[in-house]
Amino acid sequence: MALWMETGSEPTTQSEKDDLDAIAALKHSVALELKENGNQYVKKGKKHYSDAIDCYTRAINQKVLSDSEQLILFSNRAHVNLLLGNYRRALMDAEEAIKLCPTNVKALYRAAKASLSLNLLAEAKSFCEKGLEHDPNNKELKKFAEQIDLQRLEHEQREAQVSRAVAEAKDLVSAIEDRGLKIGKAMFRELTGLRKPALDKNNILHWPVLLLYAEVMSSDFIEDFCETDMFSAHLDTISFSLSNMFSDSCPPLPWDKENNYTRESIELYYEAGSGVCLSKSKLLHYLLEGTAASHLESIDVDEKDATEVFHHGISTGKDSKWVKVNEKRTLHDILKEANFIIPEIPVFYVVSKRSSFYKEFKTGKWAPPP
Repeated sequence: MALWMETGSEPTTQSEKDDLDAIAALKHSVALELKENGNQYVKKGKKHYSDAIDCYTRAINQKVLSDSEQLILFSNRAHVNLLLGNYRRALMDAEEAIKLCPTNVKALYRAAKASLSLNLLAEAKSFCEKGLEHDPNNKELKKFAEQIDLQRLEHEQREAQVSRAVAEAKDLVSAIEDRGLKIGKAMFRELTGLRKPALDKNNILHWPVLLLYAEVMSSDFIEDFCETDMFSAHLDTISFSLSNMFSDSCPPLPWDKENNYTRESIELYYEAGSGVCLSKSKLLHYLLEGTAASHLESIDVDEKDATEVFHHGISTGKDSKWVKVNEKRTLHDILKEANFIIPEIPVFYVVSKRSSFYKEFKTGKWAPPP
């Protein structure tokens, strides 16, 4: 019988030809039945979508249907894959249908929908335009074309925001490098949050500065400390933004029971000789936190060996752990000191010469909490 003929051999008798025709007819009937079963499974709902895909796949694999029938099977399977969120498979099926009939609007629509779900905006637009060429009044395609245009616009705006954020961060990195400043890991992120320096149009850095009262570990912020400003200017006028903090005419701070923290008695210090500098790429990622580009995992940078370790330790004399800030110097003058690693943003410790804590601090017996 023709059923047992070897693959590739031709029937030689009428009986063999009749057998092959019967087999082909049977396979065609099976394929059509599988197609109809698939359609019924789709109507039954989501729980049966996998059964529908199985039926369509088995029908396709019969390889006995006409191109027009195969087209419907691929298009139907694309539809179910879309419903299941299998967008890559849906796109492949829709493209197979389009190969069989480039003018099939339903297949073009499903290819566009799958492409959009995969964020292939150019491809989605192309499929949609081809569909409208063949059916200019198709309301679904028109609506979908508008959706694609809107999403493309939003994508372009996001890309522009990302590019702008990266450019601004790189400008900041360059400004920091040009000044010879060293940026390390944050020490008090729970206090500083995502505060960062800013570079103005005149290429001047503006820093948020954290003031810590070492005696009680309370804190205050100078939100905009221009690098060209002297410390004395901010300490003299800080009362306007920090509730008259150092004014002699106002009540002392709640924890300053002895009124030791007056303008005349306070001194500022920074911690020297400890920390690890961030590499250029890590510095860039820190500056991008909280921006439109915060999701970027890799950014092209001219990486230098920027990692330098300063061992934490308490010493005396010239290399003292605590270095007093000369109020007549600018912020830039202090930040560029060789032993100052900025913990993301500058941190200065406020102590009072009139406090009993002052001696403990000066002799190195006090350290910030870990």
